[in-house]
Amino acid sequence: MSGIFKAYDIRGIYPEQLNEALAEKIGRAYVAFTGAKKVVIGRDMRPHSIPLFHALAKGITAQGADVIDLGLCSTPMSYHANGKLKADGSIMITASHNTAEWNGFKLCRANAVPISGVTGIADIQKLVEDDNFVPAAHTGTISAYDISGEYRSFLRSYVKMDRKLKVVVDYANAMGMYEFAGIKDLFEVIPMYEGLDGTFPNHVANPLQTDTLDAIRKKVVEVGADFGAAFDGDADRCGFIDDKGEIIPMDLFTALIAMDILADGPATILYDLRSSWSVREAIEACGGKACMSRVGHAFIKNQMRQENAIMAGELSGHYYFRENFVAESQGLAIIKLANLICKKNLPVSELVKPLKKYFQSGEINSKVADVKSILDKIRSKYADGHMFELDGISVEYADWWFNVRASNTEPLLRLIVEAKDKAAMEARRDELLSLIRG
Repeated sequence: MSGIFKAYDIRGIYPEQLNEALAEKIGRAYVAFTGAKKVVIGRDMRPHSIPLFHALAKGITAQGADVIDLGLCSTPMSYHANGKLKADGSIMITASHNTAEWNGFKLCRANAVPISGVTGIADIQKLVEDDNFVPAAHTGTISAYDISGEYRSFLRSYVKMDRKLKVVVDYANAMGMYEFAGIKDLFEVIPMYEGLDGTFPNHVANPLQTDTLDAIRKKVVEVGADFGAAFDGDADRCGFIDDKGEIIPMDLFTALIAMDILADGPATILYDLRSSWSVREAIEACGGKACMSRVGHAFIKNQMRQENAIMAGELSGHYYFRENFVAESQGLAIIKLANLICKKNLPVSELVKPLKKYFQSGEINSKVADVKSILDKIRSKYADGHMFELDGISVEYADWWFNVRASNTEPLLRLIVEAKDKAAMEARRDELLSLIRG
């Protein structure tokens, strides 16, 4: 059981690891821990999301809380419903980009504040394991609510486009269909892998696996689209393709939409510490305040609230907006990109081109026997650089930088290196990998 309670959510293989009996206990534990009286629940298209919903709702209502059933929706829509309906919390039933046999729960408090391993998931796990729930005096109710109209109005309130752009959308047979539905008519859409299918018959719904983007890259060029958008399973992440069929690096996409946001005036924007120097430079060039953040949605959302940031971007393709209760909205990210294309009257490839001035390794994983000893060696070897430990070890020099951080769940170190020229990046990358891997 303990293996399903993770750093940011609850996730396991159905029904061996996560099943109805466990879901009911998780529902009871969620209410016992949060004290929630009104809980919003959304779900993705996996066949087992339906029985898991019924079991989860049974547990929640048994503890005296009311359930608002959103039915099928994207994860950003569930966050929107949480805040819009002034719920005490929300649970999204999804395993995101995982393959068909997986499912899980993304947990939030009121106003879409995430519950992570250190802020409640571990406590909920203990309540589930103890299985000593005090019955409520009254059983809660279950009512249905369709949030799609409010979410549609929310997205459309930010539209500044002066023409219909041609867009290829890869729905991955998943919840991107719901995320994009409210703005679909604003574009000339060429759909790919439309139709909900929790078995993911065409490809895994994970734009971080760049081979899943091969088909959309080809289609964008074939039809002469302005850009492409490829959703993950629950539509809280998206990969973007420029008009030439090239993948837009997810950190540089943060810089792109920052340009649209900052056209309305100065604001604070967060970028995760794995992002290119170009991101910070672009935000500051547009009059914004650029603040570095550690990796992980719970940390980023907390920092956004502390700094009153209007937006944040993560290298994994999560884009967070204050307007959506400090949570993801890929629909809003698409709109802001379209706004920028129309305003600048330039193809996306030309907008991205000035940002591609550095050379980055991408994140490289290495299995290691002793994380601590390797990190100590790195601290010693690179002590002459500007070192900080916001998340792992980051060191900056005049012409290059790197970050090494440990995985939350595995004996892995993750390395990313960037430099002003390719040869320097490759040399520094190999130097660090030699130190990490022995």
